[in-house]
Amino acid sequence: MDERHLPPVVPLPISPGSVPELVARMGNTSFQARNLALATEIWSNMLRDEVTIFLGLAGAMVPAGMRTLVAYLIQNRLIDCLVSTGANLFHDLHESLGRPHRRGSATADDVRLRQALVNRIYDVYAPEEEIVASEDFITAFSEGLDAGRPYATREYLYLLGQRLGKLAKEEGILTSAARAGVPIYCPAIADSVYGMAIATGRAKSGHRLLFDVVKDALETLQIAVAAKGTGVIYIGGGVPKNFIQQTQVYGEILGRKLAGHRYAIQVTTDAPQWGGLSGSSFEEARSWGKVAAGATAVTVYCEATIALPIMVSALAESCAEVIPKRKKPTFIMGEQLGIR
Repeated sequence: MDERHLPPVVPLPISPGSVPELVARMGNTSFQARNLALATEIWSNMLRDEVTIFLGLAGAMVPAGMRTLVAYLIQNRLIDCLVSTGANLFHDLHESLGRPHRRGSATADDVRLRQALVNRIYDVYAPEEEIVASEDFITAFSEGLDAGRPYATREYLYLLGQRLGKLAKEEGILTSAARAGVPIYCPAIADSVYGMAIATGRAKSGHRLLFDVVKDALETLQIAVAAKGTGVIYIGGGVPKNFIQQTQVYGEILGRKLAGHRYAIQVTTDAPQWGGLSGSSFEEARSWGKVAAGATAVTVYCEATIALPIMVSALAESCAEVIPKRKKPTFIMGEQLGIR
């Protein structure tokens, strides 16, 4: 290849136009603007291909205002399966019950906030009285479930989404997923207000609600095995990212050797040299067999509340004819597999 004749970097013109046009112009620039455009193109190709799309959601995306965006992804099948931290799903429930997060300040006096019983997430406030009310809702809901058997987190969150659907002030992640049949998994559910709320119920009433996160692992593995191909989108890292990654490694449990995810996008602010999962590269993932050798992949080094709205807005317009035609995957869950 003669590098002297590669396409030139085109200075970004500012002109009236749609978001897809802006993203296309960004694709002719460089650095993370070009990567963001490539990520949008890869996501578009996933929607046009017959693949099952996993979204791994970490970070405080819901308090930061991304709740309706994620709900849009579910409602319009821009994703097929969600693996999330418990925190995002708690804050989704919190807002579904009509308790908004408040715009605060990142330079607040946190001692004064503690005295006022106001919790801070960077520049977002959540009054503790409202957090406790949402926690009490989870405790009461959980105590109404059968303590005689363990639940996959997917089962629990589906039932919770159904309950919220009767009470919610507006559509959110859990309610949209329950209506659309999009499975949500939260393998680290105890690492959130859910864990504290359910622990409160056990301590006070002795109700022993149990989760079977190994069933979660087998179910997500089955989703990957049943798919003709898989694509992944990671917002941050942590448990959601690795939980989805490992579906490609243990296919032999169900009698299949998987080739790795066919498409891969991650949006992160972490760097790979520190050895953490949030910054680990897709090149590294290939060494484990988690990402296919020939996968189309990109990492966008950008804060997700900037990158996600741009990508999803572009896709909503550029893929408007493709999205309604996507086939819903057939999910075979634990009960159908004979997994108890």
